Amino acid sequence: MLLEKIAVGSYAANCYILGDEVSKEAIVVDPGAEADRILKKVNDKSLTVKYIVLTHGHGDHIGAVEELKAMTGAQVMIHHDDAYMLEDASKNFTSSIHGNSIAFKPDRTIGDGDVIQIGKIKIRVLHTPGHTYGGICLYVPSEKIVITGDTLFYGSVGRSDLEGGDHKQMIGAIIKQLMKLDDEVIVYPGHGASTSIGFERRKNPFIQG
Repeated sequence: MLLEKIAVGSYAANCYILGDEVSKEAIVVDPGAEADRILKKVNDKSLTVKYIVLTHGHGDHIGAVEELKAMTGAQVMIHHDDAYMLEDASKNFTSSIHGNSIAFKPDRTIGDGDVIQIGKIKIRVLHTPGHTYGGICLYVPSEKIVITGDTLFYGSVGRSDLEGGDHKQMIGAIIKQLMKLDDEVIVYPGHGASTSIGFERRKNPFIQG
């Protein structure tokens, strides 16, 4: 599997490109800004973007979706509980983040347990509400990696003071969905440095006890 991480936009949101090395099919996760830069990385790896997958509906993670979709023809996916955010600029905060309002409909909504496939790679959707109603993580069992959006960070967790936020619910989702994964699973968050499930299990102060 090919995995590329690009920090984009003024909020340095992590955009991820996951590609199957044989079929060259790929997904782009959370293209928050800088569509041209993301597409260059895709083209450099000779990939075809099949899906754009959003971990949640906030503007720093969705700002380049429409442009990238126009460039690639990829289908846009988001959890069904966050789809409303894409259609309402006041809910996704794009006017304050990007200076212009962004509103569009996803091509497909997804839910907990769904599997997204590129080539032979299977990516499992884990619903982890608490940052937003429909926040998700993307787990790739064969590669032992999980993309956690704004749910779990290195030594921290996502904020819960915006619409759809619920700190207790988020901690419960992290424990239920993420802490059951093996220690060696690498965590790729929506902002900042990568970590591992084992490290967070032992050291993250928000999920101790």
